[in-house]
Amino acid sequence: MGESRKSFAIYVITKHGLVIAARLRQAIPDAALFVSTCLADQAPEDAISMSLPMGPTLESAWTEYNCHIHIISVGAVVRMIKDLLVDKKVDPAVICIDDAARFAICVLSGHGGRGNEFTERVARAVGATPVVTTASDSIGTLTVDILGRDLGWQLDELERNVTLACAEVVNGNRTCFIQETGEPDFWPLDQRLPSGVHYATDLDLVKPDDFAILMICSDRCFKESHPAHWNKSVIYRPKSLVLGLGCDRDTPIEVVENGVLRFLDEQGLSLKSVRNITSIDKKADEAALLELSQKYDWRLDVYPAEQLDVVEGIKNPSESVKKYVGTRSVAEAACLLSAGTNRLLMEKHAHRETEGGRNMTCAIARIPFETRPEAA
Repeated sequence: MGESRKSFAIYVITKHGLVIAARLRQAIPDAALFVSTCLADQAPEDAISMSLPMGPTLESAWTEYNCHIHIISVGAVVRMIKDLLVDKKVDPAVICIDDAARFAICVLSGHGGRGNEFTERVARAVGATPVVTTASDSIGTLTVDILGRDLGWQLDELERNVTLACAEVVNGNRTCFIQETGEPDFWPLDQRLPSGVHYATDLDLVKPDDFAILMICSDRCFKESHPAHWNKSVIYRPKSLVLGLGCDRDTPIEVVENGVLRFLDEQGLSLKSVRNITSIDKKADEAALLELSQKYDWRLDVYPAEQLDVVEGIKNPSESVKKYVGTRSVAEAACLLSAGTNRLLMEKHAHRETEGGRNMTCAIARIPFETRPEAA
């Protein structure tokens, strides 16, 4: 949400509001400023004139910005935006500041729209007290629905068990965070996890019936292998997998993509956990790899043959490959090097769709992460 939106819009209808807006824009210089027409002669040159009532202006700007900052009363703003609300996953953040800049209040989209985060920023800019009423933020516990978002984690399913997990965590009930992979600093490393939240690193060692809810950070697909865990869990997909790819010149993207999807499925790994693809530098201009990178927003890392040839952990070296490209391994060596490990998750496999057709090869490595102190 919000990737194509502009950042901030500020709405002012009073003289005091203009002063507060000026302080805000020093901290947020790219913020758009909407000012009532009656204050036009006192407003900055780049201010956007806004007729009152401001409902039509707000309606047209609603989906254009990630955050709407109103130096207007909460009640008035609620009445103006009530018919614009769609869903917490897409609604922008809304913040209200009183005319004396005593409080900055998060009104809407505190989590999904980053309203709580924006409120803290706005409050610092004007010297106000931030008012955040989301339970998890107020009491200092895990924000289940956006946990790891800044690290690139994705919820496997946006709605499944999320509301239940939020309630269990906020109420301090016995829950378990199972981290099979992913960054450990989803919660500050110098702080113990909140009360009621237990920590584990192995799905097989956790009994689902021992906990009210499970929060599982994994790149594995375990719905079939661990149905009891899956049924009782919120699942996070970290960016933990690297795909090493090789292919014949001018192999169609469909062949490479189908091979990737096939191997991930066969290995029981999630597509959402792929961080990047990688290959030899001779493939830096390979159309299929470039198109795949763009389609899935995956970075493409490439390495010279001499660097790939000395990588440790290669399982299927080939002298014939070295004869043609200068290294005894492409897919395996590239994914090991890019992931920063010497252990393959999947050795090199080949994929071909038609007899005599072009080949693609794929190997998979998992990025190594430290574990939290609770695992000791």
